[in-house]
Amino acid sequence: MIGKYNDSIDKITVSGQQINYYFICKTKLWFSAHKINMELESDNVILGKQLHESTYKREKEFLIDNLINVDFIKKRKNIEVHEIKKTPKMEKSHEYQLLYYMYYLKNEKDINNIIGYIDYPKIRKKVKFELTNEIEEEIKDIICEINKIVNSDIPKPKKLKICRKCAYFELCWV
Repeated sequence: MIGKYNDSIDKITVSGQQINYYFICKTKLWFSAHKINMELESDNVILGKQLHESTYKREKEFLIDNLINVDFIKKRKNIEVHEIKKTPKMEKSHEYQLLYYMYYLKNEKDINNIIGYIDYPKIRKKVKFELTNEIEEEIKDIICEINKIVNSDIPKPKKLKICRKCAYFELCWV
């Protein structure tokens, strides 16, 4: 199994990127989970890294268990988990990626006082998120769905507006 969530094993092996891709494109999720990674040279990924480095120079990324890559964490009254995004175009995928990070830290690292933020520095917007029991149940279901996708045959691509700018475009449509 490439990613799994099983209550009896109680170990999460789905990545934050997989959560993000789940909301964007199931085919992209499948490619990425099978180590077909086309985004390393993607202009959007490069621009995102430059935005992070130029806007949040003092903040360091955190890679946790090779599954989640948090843009930065601040320890105040609560633990603040921050994700930096260029635009809110893929808002739902951004939200659930952040909520998954919070879920992971709570369930795998036993950290309970977590608040999440998505920072959109280009539009000077910051959105706050809290993890609820309802969202945790939803994330469990999403993890199960991701496991079904990545452990099945490749899903047939669906033509979306974002396809032309996608790093996987040629694998799906050429």
